[in-house]
Amino acid sequence: MSALSTRNAREEDLPGLTRLLAETCDAAEVVSPALLTESIARGLVRVAQSGGEVVGCAVAERPAPGHVRLSVIAVRDGSRRQGTALRLLAELSRRISELPGPAPLFSAVIEMTDVPVSRLLLKSGFIGTRVMRTSRDPDGICLHYQHKSRVEYIDPDTRYLVPLSARTQLIESLAPRDQAVTSLVSLRGEPAVEITRFEQDDPATLQSGEAAAGIAFSGAILAAITFLLGFAFTSTRFPDDVRLLLIGATFSTVLSLIVYASASGELARIHSNTFGKIMKYGNVLSEYGGVLPFLISLPVTYAEASGDAKTTMVLAALLSAGIGWYEWSEFSIAHRFRKSPSEIVLMAFTAASPLIGAAVVATRTTSWPWTAALACALAARTWLYLYRRGPEAGTAGRRQWQVRE
Repeated sequence: MSALSTRNAREEDLPGLTRLLAETCDAAEVVSPALLTESIARGLVRVAQSGGEVVGCAVAERPAPGHVRLSVIAVRDGSRRQGTALRLLAELSRRISELPGPAPLFSAVIEMTDVPVSRLLLKSGFIGTRVMRTSRDPDGICLHYQHKSRVEYIDPDTRYLVPLSARTQLIESLAPRDQAVTSLVSLRGEPAVEITRFEQDDPATLQSGEAAAGIAFSGAILAAITFLLGFAFTSTRFPDDVRLLLIGATFSTVLSLIVYASASGELARIHSNTFGKIMKYGNVLSEYGGVLPFLISLPVTYAEASGDAKTTMVLAALLSAGIGWYEWSEFSIAHRFRKSPSEIVLMAFTAASPLIGAAVVATRTTSWPWTAALACALAARTWLYLYRRGPEAGTAGRRQWQVRE
């Protein structure tokens, strides 16, 4: 048997896709050639190939900029029960999450009686959110599934099972917007769904807490920078360029406080659509304009206060290691985005800056070049994350709901 491979569909795959759908789908489920052509052009068709022949496909359409709908998923008989459909759907979900602009909702509407496809969707990170009366059968109903784009928590004590045959109970169970289908099981020999209650977040409360935390953090950093700046002005040996670096850090931290206050004002006026963008400005200014310059200046301050070059270098090495670990950890702003080679160079220079600065001051070497390079690196990173970064790295491979312990 030839090895199975998957890829984005191409225009020349259209005849093979048409044959596959005609062989594996009901007449009402066959996607028109026009829709197939449009979906292929948009990169919304994944195919599985074996021996040069298309043996499976997952096709989606984009009827609106913010919505992608799964049209059909089909696998030829000889390639079933090998995880082909699961693989195609996972790759198509990842492809949709990486589309330019805000990530669209990825949904599917499946006949309630189509148990295999429902099971496939639930294994692929979808949940059933509501019942829809759009079945081709006058007496039938459909389930609306949507792919979870972020992690949410479920209440483990509120789950219960409903047989698919109990249509009225299923409709009532999915009426509340916090209830959803999360798995498909067998109950007394017949298919049943598990209904789960998702914990509902209060966006206003969460955003208010985030703004308050940003203000408190920036306020604490501003106090620390101000103290260090006071020491810098009282010392006659403190390098002027490092004083300027601290003045710039003070200015940037004050700006972040203003930005956080603006975010609170937007929240108070219910202009929540701009809250995330405003908070991004505050976070970037606080980290690259306030926190990092403050930490990098600590070895210089210690060198001036103690005059002990050896201890200064040890402190600087520890700070460089700590900043390097933070830059590559999941807590940093840089970790949220895919890194280019130029960004990696900037990150490495930022992490090494305490060691370089301490060596410059300890050896009484001119420190202007180091300070200027550091200021340019931090300014470049600020510009990158505010104006040049695309969407944050995806969450592919993560289960998008978890049990609250």
